Amino acid sequence: MMHDPPHPGEILRADYLEPLELTVTEAARALGVTRKTLSALLNERAGVSPAMAYRLAKGFDTSPEFWVNLQSQYDLWQVRKTPVGKVRRLVAEKGG
Repeated sequence: MMHDPPHPGEILRADYLEPLELTVTEAARALGVTRKTLSALLNERAGVSPAMAYRLAKGFDTSPEFWVNLQSQYDLWQVRKTPVGKVRRLVAEKGG
């Protein structure tokens, strides 16, 4: 089930592991992480750290920025759905 924007784990599973017919175990071994670590990412229980972004970039011929940006977009989307409470503007409005 795709979200807007999707969790990086969803992208990893649908666009990389499935087309390459890679198991979680095979992908984890190739990326140099534990199966548990990769599974947490794929099941959206963990996010993409800078270190994981680097591993994914090397493993799937992408850039670390691609993975970090996916995570950032997802995180911001999650925050926007949640009320943050009262926040007071700390700078003056820019006038014209």
